[in-house]
Amino acid sequence: MIDTHAHLYDPIFKADITQHITDIKAVGVTEVWLPNCDLSTWQQLVELAEEFPDFALPMIGLHPTYVKENYLEELNSLAKILASRKVLAIGEIGLDYYWDITFKQEQIAAFETQCHWAMEQGLWIDVHCRKAYADIIQILKKSEYKSLQGIIHCFSGDAREAKTLVDLGFTLGIGGVITYKNTTLFNDIKDIPLSNIVLETDAPYLTPVPFRGQTNTPKYIPLIAQKLTDLYQVSLGELIQITDANANQLKLISGY
Repeated sequence: MIDTHAHLYDPIFKADITQHITDIKAVGVTEVWLPNCDLSTWQQLVELAEEFPDFALPMIGLHPTYVKENYLEELNSLAKILASRKVLAIGEIGLDYYWDITFKQEQIAAFETQCHWAMEQGLWIDVHCRKAYADIIQILKKSEYKSLQGIIHCFSGDAREAKTLVDLGFTLGIGGVITYKNTTLFNDIKDIPLSNIVLETDAPYLTPVPFRGQTNTPKYIPLIAQKLTDLYQVSLGELIQITDANANQLKLISGY
C-alpha cells in the first residue's frame, strides 16, 4: 500500500522514527509520500527523505495556511530549492478559507504560481482545499492548466465537485474521514470510479476510527482501505492493487 500524503517528518515522530517506519512497513505500506508546508518544514522533510530514500518520497510547496505577508519570499526560497532538487510533486498547495481569509488573494496567487512550477518541471500537484472548492475548480478549469494532474488531498467536497475534479484529470485522496460515523463522504464519492481514488492518512492528523483522538500514522492505512472495500464492493486485494496503480501513474508523470 502507498500512503500518498503523510507528514511523517513531523516532530511527533522524530524520536522513534526508525521504529515508526518498521511498524508502518509491517502492515504492508511500501511508500509514504511527504507533503511540505513551508520553508521551515523543508529541512526536516528532506532529512527524512534522504535517510529513507525508497520509502519516504518528498514533495515541495507552500501550504495555503502558511501563506502570510512574506509569501513571495517563501516562494522564492522554495523555488531555488526546486531548481536543484528532484521531488515527487508540488505540494501541498491550494486554498484554505476555513480558518482565515485575510490572505485569500495571496493564497490564490501562491497556488497559481506553484501550478506553473509543476507544469514547468513536468510534475503533478498535491492540492489542499478546505471551504474553497468553487475557487479551486475555477482556477483548475483555466485553459493554461489543462495539462495539470494530481491529487485532491483529503477530498471533502460534494458529489458534483468530485465529478468535476475527476473530469479535470484529478485523483481524490481518501483518508480517515471515510471511517467517521457522521461523514457524508460515502455518498459524495460513490459514483467516482476506483480508478480515480488513492489512499492517504494525513498523519499525524485525521486518525481513523477506532483510533480517533490519538496520533495518526501511516500504519492505519489498512483501516481506510478496508472501509473503501465496503463502498466499492471489491476485495481488499483488488482495492489495494487499483489504488497503488493510480498512485504509481502519478509517479510516472514526475519520473520519480
